[in-house]
Amino acid sequence: MTYGKQFIRIVVMLVVLTALSAGVMAQEGETVVRTGLRPDAPTYGVRGVYAVGARDLVIDAETPLEISVWYPALNDANLEEVITYPYTLKMDMPPGMTATIAGHALSDAPFDLSAGPYPLVILSTGFAMGRTAYAWLAEHLASYGFVVIAPEHHERYDPTISTFWQADITRPQEVLTVLASVDEQVATGGAFEGLIDAEVVAVVGHSSGGYTALAAAGGRINMDALQAHCASESVAADPSAWLCGLLLPYVADMADMAGLDAAPEGLWPAWADARIDAIVPMSDEAYKFGQAGLAEITVPVMAMGGTLDTGAPYAWGTALTYEHVSSTTKVLVAFENAEHMIFSSDCDALPLYVDIGFFPLCSDHIWDMDRAHDLINHFATAFLLAELVGDADAAAALAPDGVHFAGVTYEAQGF
Repeated sequence: MTYGKQFIRIVVMLVVLTALSAGVMAQEGETVVRTGLRPDAPTYGVRGVYAVGARDLVIDAETPLEISVWYPALNDANLEEVITYPYTLKMDMPPGMTATIAGHALSDAPFDLSAGPYPLVILSTGFAMGRTAYAWLAEHLASYGFVVIAPEHHERYDPTISTFWQADITRPQEVLTVLASVDEQVATGGAFEGLIDAEVVAVVGHSSGGYTALAAAGGRINMDALQAHCASESVAADPSAWLCGLLLPYVADMADMAGLDAAPEGLWPAWADARIDAIVPMSDEAYKFGQAGLAEITVPVMAMGGTLDTGAPYAWGTALTYEHVSSTTKVLVAFENAEHMIFSSDCDALPLYVDIGFFPLCSDHIWDMDRAHDLINHFATAFLLAELVGDADAAAALAPDGVHFAGVTYEAQGF
């Protein structure tokens, strides 16, 4: 055998081995490629078996609410799952400036109802971020058999941050609006007939979306507790003390917007839905609830956050959530030394942020974003499969003695 033939044979063997390791399978002309963002993606960080569709809809409510929906889709023609999402910039920008996010889905593809109806995941974005900001996570969950709905929360970035407090009132109501619409559309003849199981629901959210998830699960804000916390000597020197000024001067306004006669003493009313079966708050704003408000939450919780987060500090958010929710099933995933935007789309998917000098909003100062997103996908997917579907293998993947990832501190109860 000549050296040329040997070389060709070796190359062919390498191609076959590479294909097998990447999860490439061919059956009767059909090719299915399943990978993570990196070759070392953990089990549930590898994309699921469903093709993913995406479409935009508008909920006809008193205040119309735009939503994006990701779902298991039919792809009989084996089309490449490539999409460009419009991204809403909720801030003052130069005229004509627009943004897009690159994704991996099929626009308006037909529903795959073969295994439906599927559990519903409501995905709540960070403050003043467009509903497609976390398309990478929504697509991944849809590939595992979830329907993901992200509402376009009604808020804009104000440089004075004087209207930040309004989102704490409007966001939980918008989650309820989504659920009410789903109830209508899963009925016979509805847009989601056969697609969504409206009785199996989770809420996933980042930052203000993490607050939204906590509220949807029964968390009750407590401005008195926040006032006492912010008045303590230890907080006065805390670099995160600026967060106190986002809410405390506006408590009366918050009560008025919520339709209350006056600001409650202690716990405020709950803005929850009993169908919420699990939540995944990421870099959340637990400080708005305090210990007593968080204790109202009993559903399974997976709290994820970065330990050097300056937008929703770890000790004010993720750690507080894990410590004080009453849930018997709960998980803590801490990304060591990570900042707030580790959960955002990366700069390759959202290049405008780099162009306008917002690089920190689509990157992390320590973590490789693909590695972080593979891990976030892994943890969130395993958790939702375990809690919404009863997947024993997914639950086993969350057992503390089996979770060992560099740079991740992990705790869990109930697994």
